[in-house]
Amino acid sequence: MSRDRRADDPIVLQKALGSFIRAFGLHQPETTPCGQPISVSEAHALGELAEDGDLRQVELTRRLRLEKSTVSRLVRQLSTRGWIERVPAPDDGRGVVLRLTPSGRRAAQNLAEARRERFSRLLESIPAHEREGVLHALDVMKEALDEER
Repeated sequence: MSRDRRADDPIVLQKALGSFIRAFGLHQPETTPCGQPISVSEAHALGELAEDGDLRQVELTRRLRLEKSTVSRLVRQLSTRGWIERVPAPDDGRGVVLRLTPSGRRAAQNLAEARRERFSRLLESIPAHEREGVLHALDVMKEALDEER
């Protein structure tokens, strides 16, 4: 089979992506790829709140690309863990924003450090002359997924 035909085969892409997902650990629902005992969705939610501060739940839903009901469950889980709280929105007396608690900020910092360590090791494992190509391929995949939505 020629290289061009192989690159046009959706099964080849499916298998390659599936293999990557398993190797990276994204198929393990209760652990992040960096080995932390938290779901990937929870880790992403903490990361968004740590990076940008208070967010309305609808904004978190948009950023995470999850259904509203899924984010509602996610917010309940994070609240039960004591990592986030709902507080009145400063610009709207009836509105509510999500905010990290001190415990949530520590959890987000721990996750960020574990992520930095994992990605540093991963980057070191990619030959220097291949790194730009890897980043470009990831950008192309994200753009293709954005267009598909």
